[in-house]
Amino acid sequence: MAVKKSNKEIKVKKEIKVKPLLFDSYLAAVRNSVGTRMFRNFYARINRKKEDVTIDGIRSCAFFVSTILTMFGLTKSVHLTLAKVIKDMEESGWYKIKKPRVGAVLIWEREKMSGKWFGHVGFYVGGDMAISNSTSVRTPQRHHWTFDNKRGIKAIYWHRKLQEGK
Repeated sequence: MAVKKSNKEIKVKKEIKVKPLLFDSYLAAVRNSVGTRMFRNFYARINRKKEDVTIDGIRSCAFFVSTILTMFGLTKSVHLTLAKVIKDMEESGWYKIKKPRVGAVLIWEREKMSGKWFGHVGFYVGGDMAISNSTSVRTPQRHHWTFDNKRGIKAIYWHRKLQEGK
């Protein structure tokens, strides 16, 4: 907007108000993560030896989920184990719900692989679909939320911040 005053033009800027849309941005990050290799490797020094603790993406589900949650201020830190992700989520205001909602965090029942039992974590994205890290492809992938009834859901978590501003 321009205003004339004493033959001089004065420009008046209109203030622009920007309000971040947490839920929409969070869900876009989850959906856009499919196929990314960014969660494939996480290195640690174990007994003075450098190791990829995510095993080149085979064990990256906790790393993937906790990175997204931390990025949007929904947890405090990035984690590499399911137990630590759940603990941080519960301490950060996440609570269990009975039915999946778009954006909810899913915890699947443990599954035996290579003689060991492993839990799994990912996101519910609607339409009976989820996104979680694939142990075979070693990147986040979109799939049926119960792996076509092959894996049960242990818990579904929700955070009140995801419904604000919807």
